[in-house]
Amino acid sequence: MARRAVWLAILAAAILSRFSYLHVVWVEEGYPMAAAAEMLRGKTLYRDIWFDKPPLFAASYLLTGAAPGWPLRLFGAAFVLLAAWTAARAARAFGAAEREQLWAAGLTAFGFTFYVHSAALALTPDLLAVPLHFAAVAAAAAGNPFAAGLLCGVALCLNVKALFILAACALWQWRAPLRLLGGFALPALVCAAWLARAGALAACWEQVWLWGAAYAGEPLSSRPWLEFARRTLNWAGYHAAFCAAALYALWRERDWRRALWLLISLTAVALGMRFFPRYYFHLLPPVALLAARGFSMLPPRPALALALLLVIPAVRFGPRYLAVARGEPWADLAMFESSKQAAQALRAGSRAGQTLLVWGYRPELYVLSGMPAGTRFLDSQPLTGVLADRHLVSCRASLPEWAHRNRRELLRGPRPDWIADGLGPYNGALAMEKFLPEWMAGYEAAAEAPGYRLYRRRAAPVP
Repeated sequence: MARRAVWLAILAAAILSRFSYLHVVWVEEGYPMAAAAEMLRGKTLYRDIWFDKPPLFAASYLLTGAAPGWPLRLFGAAFVLLAAWTAARAARAFGAAEREQLWAAGLTAFGFTFYVHSAALALTPDLLAVPLHFAAVAAAAAGNPFAAGLLCGVALCLNVKALFILAACALWQWRAPLRLLGGFALPALVCAAWLARAGALAACWEQVWLWGAAYAGEPLSSRPWLEFARRTLNWAGYHAAFCAAALYALWRERDWRRALWLLISLTAVALGMRFFPRYYFHLLPPVALLAARGFSMLPPRPALALALLLVIPAVRFGPRYLAVARGEPWADLAMFESSKQAAQALRAGSRAGQTLLVWGYRPELYVLSGMPAGTRFLDSQPLTGVLADRHLVSCRASLPEWAHRNRRELLRGPRPDWIADGLGPYNGALAMEKFLPEWMAGYEAAAEAPGYRLYRRRAAPVP
């Protein structure tokens, strides 16, 4: 009876939370959806589409038809169920009884629901790797190094931080490194062969790995370690019940492998010295399993008292679902609302088959407008060299030579029919008209929306 109640509660929370955002597209999911839509139009990732994330991230959105609305939210709800199920199976692999397995599943679903909404709802590489993280470490703990490595290899095609999952698996399978690494290499080699056949392997290396390394080498904060401590304490505060139960389990069992697993995952969070909320999902597997063990070891009354701490994130993040479902305005969705208005103007002014270039990092506009990309660049980062986490306020290019080369390619290629400048209204120095004035001579102002200037290609070229 308790088992059925837990899974029904997980299902209800997954559906209600995801469908509260039925008509919202987060920028973090707009990017892979725009890439997936181009793939459905026959383009090849990396070769024809600049994309700085691993290939399975964009490919996973093919499962929704790269469409917003109910397919996207149903996909998200199913993913929560998958993550909870793999958490329960991982607890079982560590010798847990049914009660502990249910705690693992429930805590995982809770972590995917009552946290920063943009981080918990958008299926980013950090979230998509969570079920594979659970499954890989469970396979390693169960004595199956090849399966553990195989799962880590699949995770690498979603998230480059899968290398840390491999390191965690090695804590249990350090005596079988060849089988662990053999399993890890197999998906990576298959993916590399597919990219090589499509003529996109070198481009993938450049866009995902070299660009990613340059991104990681540019910390956002001037005092990153202080920022790391602050953000981590914030996360621990919202997850106080998780952390207290996990520490209790560590204290009781003195399990050095799980303690090191926790430290490895925390290192993955700190990679690149950017501490966005979604990065902390790398901590969820070790913390959720340890917390489940702690709750199952505690007597009923102390366990219930500790579980009351879950009220903190539930009260903090729960009411927002109802507010968004009612259509109440929210500052976090202000840029999305401006993209909706820009998309409406584009649909009204464009003709079927016309193409679009979005200037800035506003990829949700491709999804909302339904217009195909007019160049292989889905945003302005590879063209300006200014990273999206700062380009609203800064003009300093982190990769100027690279951006200059990409601009030469842009100027040589076909021109899109429409340009939506979603950066210039916030940072005038990076406005499209100032950044590429000669190129923009072929366009005329067509409309404005909050946070956007829309340009249409002139019927006749300007001398």
